Amino acid sequence: MEEIIKIEGIVKNYGKHKVHDGLDLAVQRGECFTLLGPSGCGKTVLLRLIAGFEQPDAGKISIGDTVVTDPAGGVNFSPDSRGIGMVFQDYAVWPHMSVFDNVTYPLKLAGVSKDEMLARGMETIAMVGMEGLDKRLPSELSGGQQQRVALARALIAKPSLMLLDEPLTNLDANLREEMRFEIKELQRKLDITVFYVTHDQEVALAISDRIAIMDDVGKIRQIGSPWDIFESPADPFVFSFMGIANFLPVKRSGKDYLVGNGSQIINWEKPSNDSSDWVAGFRPSDVEIAHGGDGLRGVIKRASFLGATMDYLVDIDGTHLRTSVETHEALAKDLMFKDDEPCVISFRNLLWFDAESLKGIEKQLEGKGAMA
Repeated sequence: MEEIIKIEGIVKNYGKHKVHDGLDLAVQRGECFTLLGPSGCGKTVLLRLIAGFEQPDAGKISIGDTVVTDPAGGVNFSPDSRGIGMVFQDYAVWPHMSVFDNVTYPLKLAGVSKDEMLARGMETIAMVGMEGLDKRLPSELSGGQQQRVALARALIAKPSLMLLDEPLTNLDANLREEMRFEIKELQRKLDITVFYVTHDQEVALAISDRIAIMDDVGKIRQIGSPWDIFESPADPFVFSFMGIANFLPVKRSGKDYLVGNGSQIINWEKPSNDSSDWVAGFRPSDVEIAHGGDGLRGVIKRASFLGATMDYLVDIDGTHLRTSVETHEALAKDLMFKDDEPCVISFRNLLWFDAESLKGIEKQLEGKGAMA
């Protein structure tokens, strides 16, 4: 496929703080590409470099066939000459302008005639579901409506590339869900390329054709489809960042694999090589909990009623893991546990990581899941 964004060897520093160091990335024309990573990892910096609001210290950025940034070659296209639309996290709508004036402002700067401006403005306002609100001021709009105004303003110039910087962060949960599907539908309908920056895994999984996972030092860990990223993570960081993750230490003893420093044997899928130290990774949904039968013996350290689900923190030989059971299933199948009650744990699925792969990223993983 044709590349619409090509990033080659980008270096960006702020004083002694290195944000990006030789970053390479390519986005295909017509796809919804999401850059996903924790706050402060350099996602927005990269987006601003693509947009032209900042310059890299080294490296090249091309949009289509045109190199728009190359410090070594003295190339730096201004943002308005790069043919892109951009939507910011804080909407960035002008409070003194009506919806219509906000949306059509790029056409006014371009010297478009009043008749064309009227036609395209009303068409674009209707496209984002704002019919009848063209005369309102931003102060008369909800947060979701203001974000639609920002989206319409970015779309009105019919760009081939849209850059979206955490555009749904300030919306409530229901509006976020509604808007993410609207953005995906607009992308398909208009056949534009979307480069979307977020730390929200659900949004990334819902709208993306491909996802790039960036860690907290600006390194890209994995690029792939939402399914590949979620089901075949490249390493423990990616696995943990994509949702609640459990990591269970496992040591090889002869032909057996024992949990942590205990004597309980893992009787499920085994690692594929002869390393002695492993970590089994799994989601709460991969865990089956019972009062008896075959499995690992554990103790409920915390039982939490969360409405639709029961959430359990389980201790197995000094290692903690989390699992959840839908409340109606827990009631029907006698899976309602109390604190300090014994239980038996088995697994539907395990991913195996060499224990060495967790070294050096423990700090990055803190608070993102139940760690060994």
